[in-house]
Amino acid sequence: MKDMLFLSQRIPYPPNKGDKIRSFNILKHFAQTHRVHLGCFIDDPEDWAHVEDLKEMCVDVCIQPLNQTWGKVRSMSAFLTGESLNLPYFYNRTLFNWCAGVLDNVKPDVAFAFSSQMAQYFMNAEPRPRRMVVDYCDVDSDKWLQYAKSKSWPLNWVFEREGRTLLAYDRRVGECIDHGTFVAEPEVELFQKLAPESAGKIHAISNGIDGGYFSPDREYDNPYPDASPTLLFTGAMDYWPNVDAVVWFAQDMFPILKQQVPDIKFYIVGGNPTADVQKLDRIDGVHVTGRVPDMRPYFAHADVSVVPMRIARGIQNKVLEAMAMAKPTVTTQHSLDGIDAIPDRDLLLANEVDDFVECTLRCLNDPETKSLGANARKLIVDAYTWPARLHGFDALLA
Repeated sequence: MKDMLFLSQRIPYPPNKGDKIRSFNILKHFAQTHRVHLGCFIDDPEDWAHVEDLKEMCVDVCIQPLNQTWGKVRSMSAFLTGESLNLPYFYNRTLFNWCAGVLDNVKPDVAFAFSSQMAQYFMNAEPRPRRMVVDYCDVDSDKWLQYAKSKSWPLNWVFEREGRTLLAYDRRVGECIDHGTFVAEPEVELFQKLAPESAGKIHAISNGIDGGYFSPDREYDNPYPDASPTLLFTGAMDYWPNVDAVVWFAQDMFPILKQQVPDIKFYIVGGNPTADVQKLDRIDGVHVTGRVPDMRPYFAHADVSVVPMRIARGIQNKVLEAMAMAKPTVTTQHSLDGIDAIPDRDLLLANEVDDFVECTLRCLNDPETKSLGANARKLIVDAYTWPARLHGFDALLA
């Protein structure tokens, strides 16, 4: 077996949120063929309980705490240096020294970074690893620019600056590495336009999903207190695009739906809900659960999965999970990019309030929409297993 330095901005276990789902499955894939030396951060104290699980997969582990408050303080130095706020936020001297030791003593065949900010730990190493690969996941710089459009001063200036400086850094990374990967072809196309010098190095390797785990054929206890028609949104509720999505839906769409279906319920399920999300719980029929141990019962017993994302990059795991659970799903185009689902066959697509309401009511009232879930489930089983999706990494490392 060859050695691999694997760096991730967050501990890749448990796979309970978008980035950790992808990083864990990539790590598990690489661990079958490499001796993995893992370096990462923990920003949630509950995740320290899972360190031993990762040690069973890796030959060496260096995990550092990441205090978000102090990370933001460190980020302020970027205003003096002109660099992206992400770089000092994710810099740790202990981790840097550990990486230098692995690079000097082990001389890994591959250095892999999950998210570009972790490439700062090896991109200038001498001698350089034989192969350097960065999974950008999505074009984060463009996401910051989207944020800027919806904020007022001074946040719009900060976010616009971060979009510019992060793109400049990502372009430098692209020049240093051998291969860069993104979760979807639209992300590749966008980055090629923004960084044409890296066009030949950039590849799309999309997410998969465990169709055996997310299965509608299992028995799940009903988490809902009654049999009212139930709409579901899932995701990390401190992630601003998710916050924007549920606020938009609860304030602009749900009142219209409630006029048509008085006993309808909207459940927002996911950890760390912000103050803006928690306020939605005051709306009659809206319920904010916070973190739950298992999303599957909420999918299984919901009537419709709604994914009204207005700001998004890459693949939305919440859409794949709803499809795997054979759940009728209404989504925006932002949530569908990178997923090979066909509107009106596998799910319904709507981008404006009136259309989204109409499609949601259609899923509740039209028996024919039940076929959407069955078709979506078939697509997941046929084409979205993790091994099928991640084999592209094997070709890059060959």
